[in-house]
Amino acid sequence: MRLGGASGVLPRPAARAGQTGPMAFLDRFRRGSRPRVSRPTGGARTGSTTVRAADKVDVLHLESWVEERRGVEGFVEPRTAVSEVTLLLVAHDGEWTRRRVPSVKWAHDFCNKQQVPSYDAAVVGIPQRMRDYNSRVKQQRRQQGLLPDEPLA
Repeated sequence: MRLGGASGVLPRPAARAGQTGPMAFLDRFRRGSRPRVSRPTGGARTGSTTVRAADKVDVLHLESWVEERRGVEGFVEPRTAVSEVTLLLVAHDGEWTRRRVPSVKWAHDFCNKQQVPSYDAAVVGIPQRMRDYNSRVKQQRRQQGLLPDEPLA
């Protein structure tokens, strides 16, 4: 028994309103025909997560952090799928802090106003002294019994 007439091909289902062709298997699981694109800053939604925008508390933290430490450098980190533009401040000993900022321009202007050199983290990377600082802190916590020993390989 042959299906679909003389040619043996099944008939294609009619297109839904707004479509130009038949429905694909996964179309029923898609949420509309819009491409999934993150919106710009200001309480942006990226995927299923709402990204918190920078606020006055972040600015006050950055200002006080720069005042309390010496040898501070700023590393401006670009917007990603999970976070807005951030400013990473690293002190001379590797101690660091990271906060959201309104824009890349704002971050560089902030660093200039604070007389702190600023760099694009996507270009120059993160300083080694920051990684060394993280290793020292982790080792101290392990010695104090706050972290479990590393498993044997």
